[in-house]
Formats: sequence, structure tokens, C-alpha cells
Amino acid sequence: MSLTVLVDYDSGNLHSARKAFERMAREEGLGTVTVTSDPDVVAKADRIVLPGDGAFPSCRAALIRHTGLFEAIADSVTRRGTPFLGICIGMQMLATRGLEFEPTEGFGWIPGEVVRITPADPALKVPHMGWNDLVVDRPHAVLDGIETGDHAYFVHSYHFNVADPAHLLAHVDYAGPITAIVGRDNIVGTQFHPEKSQATGLRLIANFLRWKP
Repeated sequence: MSLTVLVDYDSGNLHSARKAFERMAREEGLGTVTVTSDPDVVAKADRIVLPGDGAFPSCRAALIRHTGLFEAIADSVTRRGTPFLGICIGMQMLATRGLEFEPTEGFGWIPGEVVRITPADPALKVPHMGWNDLVVDRPHAVLDGIETGDHAYFVHSYHFNVADPAHLLAHVDYAGPITAIVGRDNIVGTQFHPEKSQATGLRLIANFLRWKP
């Protein structure tokens, strides 16, 4: 039976994410879901989900503090091709580096930088918080049944400026484009929280759980 792991590295509340992934796995018959910080369990997973709340540097440091955890994730994803989903800061850390507070090295799996949101309209507040309409830039299996205009829930002050437009799967408009979903090969990431994005988020989670890159 397929095992999906949500990585717990003391960087965010996993309760709602766990409930959403367990619900879709149960309803769609898509295996089991567990939350763990054990590198050995991560290494055996059929799918890996890396959430993240807070700031890029603190999430990166927290992940490294868990001995062997990042190495297990990286080996599974980059060597064995395990499907990977990063959520919020978990998605941002896919970048080459983040520029929140101080330059911080990312995973480098999707080239680009995480930069502060600068809306063209100064009346718009940062952080970008609340519901926004997705604009689908290119088709992908995790976007099956998700269309331009579908809503997702965002809470963030920085976004992923991808170096290669081919890695941009979807964006939203906030007086300028803001990256919403990135992806390449067996790796995808969402800036928004799918577990808080109602029907759109649940569909994306189900798509990820059945995705075979």
C-alpha cells in the first residue's frame, strides 16, 4: 500500500494538513498518510510532502537540525524520483536561495530566488493574505480538474521568482504576478495552503496522491 509522508521538522502546525491528506487518501483509496521526522520512514515513503510556516531562514535551519532528515528527503527525491510536494515555505526552499532577512541557500532543485512581494499598486498590503484566483500557466497532472479562476488561500510576504518560465505552473495576480505553483520532473510546490483552499486544495491533494511522474 502506498505511503505518503508529511515531514515534521518543528516548523508549522501539521494538524490541518494531516487531516486533509488523510481524508483524500481515505476517500480516493490512495494509501496511507503518516507524519514523521524519522529519516528511515521518509526514505521508505512513496510520496513526500514538506510543509513550512514562518520564515525561509528559520525553516531551512530547522530542517538541517534534524540529523539525516534533509539527506533522506534529497536522496529519495533527486536519486530515486519519489514524488515531492512542497507547501508554502516548503515550496520556497526548492529555490536556489531565499532573500528573507538574509540570503539563505535553498535546495536548488528549481532555479530561482524567493523575493519580497512588491505590488505595483502601493495600496495593496503585504503580506498577501486571503483568497485569490489561480491562473493556470501550463498543464500538469496535479492540476487535473483545476482551472483558471479557481480559488486558493495565501498567507505570505515573499514569493518564488523562477529562473525558467517552464517551471511556473500557475500564478495569481496581486497588482503583478505572484508565483502560485512550481514544478519540474517529480517535484511540485504550492505557495498557497491546499489544506486551507477548500475544493481546489482537496483536488490538488488527491491529484498528488495519485500522481505517477
